[in-house]
Amino acid sequence: MKFSIGAFVLAATALATAHYTFPDFIANGQTSADWQYVRITANHYSNGPVTDVTSSALRCYELDSTSASQTQVASVAVGSTVGFKANSAVYHPGYLSVYMSAASGGANSASAATGASWFKVWEKLPTVQGSQLTSDTTYTQFSFAIPKSLPSGPYLIRAEQIALHSASSFGGAQFYIGCAQVNVTNGGSGSPSPLVSIPGVYTGKEPGIQLNIYNLPAGFTYPPPGPTIWHG
Repeated sequence: MKFSIGAFVLAATALATAHYTFPDFIANGQTSADWQYVRITANHYSNGPVTDVTSSALRCYELDSTSASQTQVASVAVGSTVGFKANSAVYHPGYLSVYMSAASGGANSASAATGASWFKVWEKLPTVQGSQLTSDTTYTQFSFAIPKSLPSGPYLIRAEQIALHSASSFGGAQFYIGCAQVNVTNGGSGSPSPLVSIPGVYTGKEPGIQLNIYNLPAGFTYPPPGPTIWHG
C-alpha cells in the first residue's frame, strides 16, 4: 500500500488542528505572546493530549526541565480577571477547569507545585442534551477571577480541558493543559482548600472522566471530577 508524503502531511495537519494548546495568558486586559507566561508544553507542535492520569506530564506538561526558568512571571491582583487563549477553537466536547497552586521556590521554579498544593478555582461544565453530553466547541479563550482572599505570593495557574469524545474506555479521555506563572498581589488571608496533588487527583475511572457521552443514562447529571471549587 502506497502512502504519499503529501497525504501524510495532510493527515498530520488534520490531527494537529483537531487538538489544541493554551499558550497565551490573559491578564490586565492584555493577551500575552505565545509561551510568554505559560510554560511551553511538550505538545507545542503536535497539540496532542495527555491520556495517562498517573503521568507527571499531567501537572503542567512541560517540554523539559528548563520550561519553568525560561518563562516570565505575570503580576496579577486578587479579584482581577485573567484567562487563557488557545491556539485554535477548543474543538472537543468536555469539561474545563482551572487549578492554582502556591509556588514554593518561585513561580519559575521547576519543582514548584509538585506536592498536595493544588486547589480548584473555576470550572465550566458540559451540558446534557437528551442522551448526549455536549459543550461549546467554538470558543478560543476563557476567563475567570483570582479569588479575592487568596494570599499574596507566587503561584501557578493551571488550565485543564478534559476532552470526552473518546472517553468510553479507560484512558480514552484527553487532557489539554497549560500552566501560567504569576505573582499575586494585594492578597488576603484565605486558606485555599481542599488541596490535591497533580498527578494523583484522578484515577481515570471517575464517572466524569470515563463515560460514553453519546449514550448517557436517563436523568444523567455530569459529575465534575476532582475537588470542589475554592471561591475565596
